[in-house]
Amino acid sequence: MEPLWFLFVILMFVAGASGAAVLALWLVSSERAKGPAKTASAAALGISSLWGFCAVGFGYLAVPTLLVFSASYFAWLWLLYRLFANDDRDKSLAPIRPVVASLALVELLHVATLLAQFSFPAGSAPAQLIAHFAVIFRLLFCVGALVLVHNLYAGAEQQSRQSLRWPAAAMGAIWLYDLNFYTIAYLLNELPEMLAQLRGAALLVAVIVLAIGSLRSESELKFRPSRSFAFQSFSLLVIGTYLVVMVVVAQAIAYAGNAYAPAMQVGFMVAASAVALAVLPSPKLRRWLRVMISKHLFQHRYDYRTEWLRFTDTIGRAGPEAPPLPQRIVQAVADVTDSPAGLLLTPLEEGGLALAARWQWSAIEVPGVAVCCEGARFFEESQFILDLDDLRAGREQAIPTAAYPDWLFEEERAWAVVPLVHYERLVGLVVLARPPLARQLDWEDFDLLRVVGRQLASYLAEHASQDALGEAQRFDEFNRRIAFVMHDIKNLASQLSLLARNAELHADKPEFRADMLLTLRNSTDKLQGLLARLGRYGGQSRTVREQVDLAAMIRSVAQQYKARHEVIAADHPACFIEGNAEALEQAIVHLVQNAIEASAANSPVRLALRVEQGTAIIEVSDNGVGMSPEFIRMHLFKPFHSSKSGGFGIGAFEAREMIRAMGGRLDVQSREGEGTRFLLRLPTSTTAGPRPNINDLNAEVA
Repeated sequence: MEPLWFLFVILMFVAGASGAAVLALWLVSSERAKGPAKTASAAALGISSLWGFCAVGFGYLAVPTLLVFSASYFAWLWLLYRLFANDDRDKSLAPIRPVVASLALVELLHVATLLAQFSFPAGSAPAQLIAHFAVIFRLLFCVGALVLVHNLYAGAEQQSRQSLRWPAAAMGAIWLYDLNFYTIAYLLNELPEMLAQLRGAALLVAVIVLAIGSLRSESELKFRPSRSFAFQSFSLLVIGTYLVVMVVVAQAIAYAGNAYAPAMQVGFMVAASAVALAVLPSPKLRRWLRVMISKHLFQHRYDYRTEWLRFTDTIGRAGPEAPPLPQRIVQAVADVTDSPAGLLLTPLEEGGLALAARWQWSAIEVPGVAVCCEGARFFEESQFILDLDDLRAGREQAIPTAAYPDWLFEEERAWAVVPLVHYERLVGLVVLARPPLARQLDWEDFDLLRVVGRQLASYLAEHASQDALGEAQRFDEFNRRIAFVMHDIKNLASQLSLLARNAELHADKPEFRADMLLTLRNSTDKLQGLLARLGRYGGQSRTVREQVDLAAMIRSVAQQYKARHEVIAADHPACFIEGNAEALEQAIVHLVQNAIEASAANSPVRLALRVEQGTAIIEVSDNGVGMSPEFIRMHLFKPFHSSKSGGFGIGAFEAREMIRAMGGRLDVQSREGEGTRFLLRLPTSTTAGPRPNINDLNAEVA
């Protein structure tokens, strides 16, 4: 052995042994020492320190050194057991004790073979056979110990991992080093001398890690044994695969020749450890393991306690930075199946479903009516959870096509559709994106998703009820404001009427009298008309219906804006409907005014009229800024949501309600940056079938 290398090896053993001894004494004597299982940690460090000094004094392959090394294995195993058994949680250790006992037995067998080996001459066939079995026992011990270390950390509560990471890392470093060491020894039929000399460095690393943990750890150990323990135990197969790869590579090293074998062994040791640290913590690998274990080893896939805690945490999240409830609803369903994104569709007043919220899925294009009335009725009546992959693969044939429209079926990321049903009424659909590891949904998925869907439906229904209550309160406030306005205008109208009568008595000049009378009477008429319109908000007026020429009306509206903005009305022959001319003109004027405000000064607004199957369609279109589907769905037709300073935000709502009162419908199509098109659909006078107005019904009942 080279002098410098010999000095380096001795320094590593001395540093590791001294550090272990100092840390063990500090753990025993100091009250500042922190971390779980301090006594067991001190014992493991003390025996390891003794082993290091024996390696310096007797040699690292001497019999006393090897026996003390086995004793250190028992000490580290006891520390591992105490970390599991912290706080005397004996009931939680039922799956642990057999494994620990088996590892202790394996190490006793190793000690027995070690003692038996020295009963035969060195190099003899029996001695070589016994040494071969001793290496096998150590390999078994290292594999089992690494599995326990992995489950110790992965099975603990999140807040406890900070204290566990340090002793787990220390034991992992020792046994991972020995796993590589004995694997190479098994393949070469001899102990690799260079790696045996570097064992002191492994001890030094473990001492440093434990020292950091003892100084920094503050949380108590709270081990949480559950089905996740079995999930993590499956890592035994991963370690086995890792061992097979090591066998193949180490065999290739053996063929490389004696000259380069030691250096290649060290290089392989470093590379194999780096690969293990990089691959084993992979989230994708963990997801794959979870799916495989759930599919083949367990009757139940889900840990329902964990799922419910996560569900309540997602839904109960509050604060200004928390996403709105519709997005949290999508996330709560997506978390169950590990889906990365989702959509929420909620019912429209006219029937069907429309987009209400997105969660991490901004790229998908959703039409205004995402699911038609027939599709919504299917989900409401059947409460069926739809697996779109089953449809695409032809495994599901009995689903009506209305339940999976083209935009949904052709979207490759769309994976499942979960209905939200509250008291047998559909309040929403959640569309889930395909998870990274997609699988076919089974009965357990359906049961859990159905329960979660019902719970979320109650939250969504309660949220809608609160919105409706708030809207009713805002309407009440609005009516009170209008009452004050009407009172003031009535006073003004009375004063103007009195002034007109006095002017008739005291006017000296005929010209003055005529002008003043005309002005005052016109003002009075306008105020009375304003009172009539304002009176509609109080619910005291009845709709006046008459024959209205739509072609003449759109030309008249276009003429009103001639001096302010270019409004183009397409020519169309006379087209009559039965309705309220004043209300209809007011609705069209409002839509035209909105189109002008959304357009550039030189961009015209177009009015068009056509008749399709007994329905007159007035189209108001512009090339302005446009609106997003979310704005149309959530704000456009909601009263008291105004983008204008000081506005009530009732224009679009009022226009739609007036069109509905005449038996029609108001639709909107818009794209951001491209423009907007409003479609007023009204039955012609021969097919008019107006829906009854709520005010008329109230008046008839009265």
